[in-house]
Amino acid sequence: MDLLLVRHGEPDYSDVDKRGYAGHGRDLAKLTEKGVQQAEQAAGDKRFPGADLILSSPYTRALQTASVISRVTGIPLTVETDLHEWMPDLTFTYTGPEEIPAILKEMERYEGEWCSECKYHWESLSKVGERAFLAVKKYMHCKKIIVVSHETVIQRFIERKSVASGSVIQMDFQQESRWLGFYR
Repeated sequence: MDLLLVRHGEPDYSDVDKRGYAGHGRDLAKLTEKGVQQAEQAAGDKRFPGADLILSSPYTRALQTASVISRVTGIPLTVETDLHEWMPDLTFTYTGPEEIPAILKEMERYEGEWCSECKYHWESLSKVGERAFLAVKKYMHCKKIIVVSHETVIQRFIERKSVASGSVIQMDFQQESRWLGFYR
């Protein structure tokens, strides 16, 4: 299957910050004007025609990006819950972005795999890869799909240190494809 991975456009956290949303409440952030422009630019990608469908993470920034691409291309859109972003706190109690650097440092120390020695309760990268790959494998009957998701999810599919907002990456996805682990 031809898989086109799209990272969502640039998010705007000002609304959710103003409302005091913490933890996963921040995932309700919409795109900035630049983020909308990134989505519109991605929608013009010459590899999109012929895609059977767009799969999107349920998080607002990805869903808004996917909806722009769907509107411009006319390709149907569906939400796949398991394409959501890596979860820095499986207890859903972290308060905000100020905790993320410490969580990321711990994740790097343990090379992406949570263990009982960890102070924070973050999602292992193997779990991110497993759930994302299972979500995509449900569509192996398609010839080409577009997946709109998040950097950490996309990095389970391709080896990239970073994935720019609004970028489109193409790969050949097979039933036997396996998620990529932690890399520096």
